[in-house]
Amino acid sequence: MNATDNSSTILVAEDDKQIREALDRILRFEGYRTICVNDGAAALEAVSEQQPDAAILDVMMPFVDGMSVVRRLRDKGDRTPVLMLTARQTTADRVEGLDAGADDYLPKPFDLDELLARVRALLRRGESSIVASAMTVDDLLLDSAKRTVTRGDRVVDLTKTEFDILELLMRNVDIVMSRSHLYEDIWGYDFESSSKSLDVHVGYLRRKLEEGGESRLVHTVRGVGYVIRPVR
Repeated sequence: MNATDNSSTILVAEDDKQIREALDRILRFEGYRTICVNDGAAALEAVSEQQPDAAILDVMMPFVDGMSVVRRLRDKGDRTPVLMLTARQTTADRVEGLDAGADDYLPKPFDLDELLARVRALLRRGESSIVASAMTVDDLLLDSAKRTVTRGDRVVDLTKTEFDILELLMRNVDIVMSRSHLYEDIWGYDFESSSKSLDVHVGYLRRKLEEGGESRLVHTVRGVGYVIRPVR
């Protein structure tokens, strides 16, 4: 790993001193600025006052746990990209983290190279250039500049990762996007085939797009990936 010239600021909220200091060292070595805190209340204060470019949050923290931190941020409209860290590794735990509004989820113990790849992906998505402002598929409208999605007259509130998946699919209407392509483009990392992160996000995306009784636009192509198609 080589140090880079990076102006991004990363918030690290972790109550385990050894892990917190290790993350601080590696992130600073990679050229990031860091804000390190040891509890959820301090994390909320840091986001409000210092506006980091991304946050790494442990799930189990004093005062306010990581899940509650993400929920509070999302409830007030804060879309700071969040990577959750946890010692719990079940699918239910991963689903809970993503449902809370986290953009990514990494179980402990983790590989530092993988963590850095996920951080780069969060930042890259946050700073990505806007190729086209507004795109439509039937009654679904996505505005990249405003980061808004509507289905007919209904506003669809998406997490950052859900928005990025939908945006990629809408830029490639009727083109089947492979799972590996989606992982590389959205997360910046091709996960092992057993990873369910993409499926969980797509499941939530579909639920939100169809909760008003609308027809399905995002389809699964078994053994390949996903595609968005107009209703025919």
